[in-house]
Amino acid sequence: MGNAGLKQHYETASKTGVLQISNNKPKLREIPTEVYKLSESLRNLDLSKNKISCISDDITKFKLLKQLNLCDNSIQVLPSTLANLKKLELLNVSHNYIQLLPHPIAELSNLKQIYLNNNKFKQFPKPLIGLKNLEVVDLSYNKIVEIPSGMANFHAMELNLSQNEISVLSEDLHEAPRLKILKLEENCLCLDTIRPSLLRDSKIHTLNVDGNLFESKQLAAVEGYNEYTERYTAMKKKMF
Repeated sequence: MGNAGLKQHYETASKTGVLQISNNKPKLREIPTEVYKLSESLRNLDLSKNKISCISDDITKFKLLKQLNLCDNSIQVLPSTLANLKKLELLNVSHNYIQLLPHPIAELSNLKQIYLNNNKFKQFPKPLIGLKNLEVVDLSYNKIVEIPSGMANFHAMELNLSQNEISVLSEDLHEAPRLKILKLEENCLCLDTIRPSLLRDSKIHTLNVDGNLFESKQLAAVEGYNEYTERYTAMKKKMF
């Protein structure tokens, strides 16, 4: 998109509050100055599929921003100042090179959806534990090896950890108060890693474990499986 096309985008965004500069030609290597000039009006900013490698602290200017899409860029580090986007509800930084979430992300109290898939995480990002409005967390296609303790304070309803290297599940995972969908396909889980409490006492109605170190059908032998299938059946009935 040439300069004339970008100018038109900026003018439209100043009226609509929505700016999409995805897969720009030539690809953006930083967030343009003109974008920051729209900071008082933007609610939705999409800069996906570019070559952005650094996010300036000026990102704090976007006080009204609810959705930020930076997927498929070249970002290695997220600035702590992202925590100042108090209205942010959706953050998509998938398909980058991120290894850690800055701790202040825990201050994003309105965050509902966060997409961190296809990055370089080796540890579960603990700043996500305690965010009470979380609905969806996608951490698939990383290098995470365990789900840590503290999950009793994890409030998301859907957690995708497929295609990692997980061999350990936290003992309190069943206490996650709203977790209903847990995706753990293609990890390194043994059958005895699936505790009876996860099946019996949790609110999970959809547990995906294909591609681990046991056959999915073996799950039926784990204590608590009947309670799990009852929740699954009840969920299906609500859908139809």
